[in-house]
Amino acid sequence: MKKLFVAAALVFGGFATQAATSIDFNDVAIVVNQEEFQEIAVEEVPEAVTAALEKDYAGATINKAYVNEAKEYKLEVTIGEEAAVLYANENGEWIQK
Repeated sequence: MKKLFVAAALVFGGFATQAATSIDFNDVAIVVNQEEFQEIAVEEVPEAVTAALEKDYAGATINKAYVNEAKEYKLEVTIGEEAAVLYANENGEWIQK
């Protein structure tokens, strides 16, 4: 009879330790690398970029201009009545972003 109580105590003790076991979750961090564009005056946009804009988007007007460390230009433009954001490198070549 004494063995029965000891066996029961071991079984219930085993259940208690299993229930008390913590579950570790792997935290996932999502890192978004944003490019730092600094606003510049429209007059500071290189001639190659403005020439490409006039050639490929006739009638477009630059509202705001930005540049990053890689000399890539972000242009907020108005084409007709639509607003658009265009990206170009310093040579006037369009970049898909």
